[in-house]
Amino acid sequence: MTMQNIIFSSILLTSIMTTAYAQDFKLSSSSISEGSQLTPTLVYSGFGCQGNNQSPQLSWSGIPEGTKSFAITVYDPDAPTGSGWWHWNAVNIPASISSIEQGASGNKTMPTGTIEIINDYGSVGFGGACPPKDEMHRYIFTVHALAIEHIELPKNPSNALVGFMIKANTIKSASITAIYHR
Repeated sequence: MTMQNIIFSSILLTSIMTTAYAQDFKLSSSSISEGSQLTPTLVYSGFGCQGNNQSPQLSWSGIPEGTKSFAITVYDPDAPTGSGWWHWNAVNIPASISSIEQGASGNKTMPTGTIEIINDYGSVGFGGACPPKDEMHRYIFTVHALAIEHIELPKNPSNALVGFMIKANTIKSASITAIYHR
């Protein structure tokens, strides 16, 4: 075997191992799927949108070693704000939890200890999709496995601060990106 073949084999093996490891933590949902249009159930009710404003069902598997809690974020990078739009930030979800049922946000079915943050609509919990008329936006649903049990936050934190704290403590994350056009 030549030195070039050994290097190539090593690079290929490293790539395969990295890809397999990167695919261990997975997010799935009965409410959303990669690249698909969101249903009216997940659309905001207001600002010209007519939906049920329910949070999606989410399940995750392949939980990384060292996970002490989870956070869920839903972000629209296409919102015409200069900083995107935060539709949902939920933190301090216990490590023993691996799914959230549809419509759980804002209800007693969110796991005990979970803190839902004020979204960019100005209300606590999930705020559904509602892009400007004739625009298609992406909605990135992400579950973050965190290395800490609780994120300590001040009262009424900004979504930017919550995002910083989540990213600073993330071991691994898994996402599904869906779209919505009205």
